Amino acid sequence: MSFADLPHATRADAQAIVAQVSGHKRIGVAYSGGVDSATLLAVLVRAMGDRVIGLLADSESLTRTELEQARRTAAGIGARLVEFRTHEIEDPAYRANGADRCFHCKHHMFTAIEDDLVERLGLDAVAYGENADDAVAPDRPGAKAAALHEILRPLATAGLTKQRVRSLAAALGLSVADKPAAPCLASRIPHGEQVTPGKLAQIEQAEQVVRDAGFSDCRVRHHGAIARIEVPTEELGLLLDPATRIEVLTGVKAAGFANVTFDLAGMQCGAFTMQILRAPHLEERQ
Repeated sequence: MSFADLPHATRADAQAIVAQVSGHKRIGVAYSGGVDSATLLAVLVRAMGDRVIGLLADSESLTRTELEQARRTAAGIGARLVEFRTHEIEDPAYRANGADRCFHCKHHMFTAIEDDLVERLGLDAVAYGENADDAVAPDRPGAKAAALHEILRPLATAGLTKQRVRSLAAALGLSVADKPAAPCLASRIPHGEQVTPGKLAQIEQAEQVVRDAGFSDCRVRHHGAIARIEVPTEELGLLLDPATRIEVLTGVKAAGFANVTFDLAGMQCGAFTMQILRAPHLEERQ
């Protein structure tokens, strides 16, 4: 199928993405349901049809809400979706939760794809949704795992920034065009503190409570007995409603936290990783 129905700029971007995978007969797309991987999957499915398969990794660090949304998005695209389980939680290096945690997570995912899916599905390439902004970001250790496994990154090599990806997603009619970033649950745990299934379950339960209370997005940072909640700054005023405040307080405590706080700085991308990367001693070692 062509991209003739798209506006000129987004049509050119779609064609540039397809050009990055020319010569490949059957491609697997490491798919999370976010805007980047969904856009990549939608473009390649439109260009190559059933020779493209979405590969969705499931583990303790993925919320059930995100899993269900990813399934619905893939169905809307018309893509075949293959789900597989990853077991990074069993890896001591992942559980140790260093600044390279994402490397170990992605390494397990790409290894599972290589070992279990490539031959079974007849794939001759695997791609993932790194965009051009991600490619220059300092807090993307997962990209090193992708490079190690020779995973294609068509969005980045075609030069698509996050904004251009969103514009293309909107032109394609994807429901996730404006979807906020949804980092894995482990990103809520400070580096150096163990990642455990129990903590991940606490975070998932607490974040669902916050969203059910009317907040459009949130992060519940796990500080032991303390839950530090981040929401969009423009929504902090919702806490002035006593019923909302009590609903969040009661629900988050029910998830296993003794104390519940809200961060007045609002949502913070890479809150824990960027602190480490900016540390002078780390810069000196690099």
